[in-house]
Amino acid sequence: MSDFERMVQVYEEVGGKAEAFRDSEVAHLVVSGNRVVGSHLVKGLVVEPEETESGIRARIVVEAGTQIRHPVHLCFGVLPARGRQRIDLGIEVGAGSKVSLLAHCFFPNAVEVEHVMEAEIEVGAGAWYEYFERHVHGPEGGVQVLPRARVRLAEGARFKTEFELLRGRVGAIEIDYGTVCGARATVEMVARISGRGDDRISVREKAELRGEDSRGVLKTRIAVREQARAEVVNELTAHAAGARGHVDCKEIVQGGAVARAVPIVEVTHPLAHVTHEAALGSVDSLQLQTLMARGLAEEQAVETIIEGLLA
Repeated sequence: MSDFERMVQVYEEVGGKAEAFRDSEVAHLVVSGNRVVGSHLVKGLVVEPEETESGIRARIVVEAGTQIRHPVHLCFGVLPARGRQRIDLGIEVGAGSKVSLLAHCFFPNAVEVEHVMEAEIEVGAGAWYEYFERHVHGPEGGVQVLPRARVRLAEGARFKTEFELLRGRVGAIEIDYGTVCGARATVEMVARISGRGDDRISVREKAELRGEDSRGVLKTRIAVREQARAEVVNELTAHAAGARGHVDCKEIVQGGAVARAVPIVEVTHPLAHVTHEAALGSVDSLQLQTLMARGLAEEQAVETIIEGLLA
């Protein structure tokens, strides 16, 4: 079985549809370790990958005015138990274009794996860019994940990113995303992560609302059990008239786990407005009692509540 076939097989095992890699209207890029093992492009999308010693470097361009109908599928992974993968991305989304990227990162057998992603993203005027990243790890927790992105949004641009790690042990993860918004630009950054054992979770997200009437939302959902630890630092600043933002962090703690949240909000213009809310602690007792009254054991009820939080 080729590395491409193995990557697609793992993709199917976690609920993906392999048909996406056979559809001529759907673009994809598949990277195993430091090798590009599969790729397909559609009109208006330019992908220029270069293999490096430990991963790839790629320039991705969505040409101005292009409306890419189907999500672009990206698969990154290290299939052996040990390895290192570094992904360097330069992404340019042209004015008035629209694209959605669906990324899956696979480390199903990891014992000692490092995955590093560095992304520089420019979203043009009136463009719409969505990026959904789902991680699938193995049961050993032997992964270190270091994703970093710097994003600039031109006037009227829209950017939404979702990071999800719900299957397998986290290992150690350090998310570091930052976005600067121009006038009437919108950013939404969402992270959903489940940790257990001695997992370590660090989420640092920052949005700067620099332009008039810009909008920003930072939303984090974390569940930690056993001896896992999580720290969330969400920073939202507003510097122009009409800028509006909200920070929303919820963390559930079970067993000997520890959760920490640091919301940072700053307003430097009298016509801007930013709000924040954070809730950390055990599962809601009323929800727990309701589910147990319906016949669920306590452990099942707790897991159901956590699944609802992370959904």
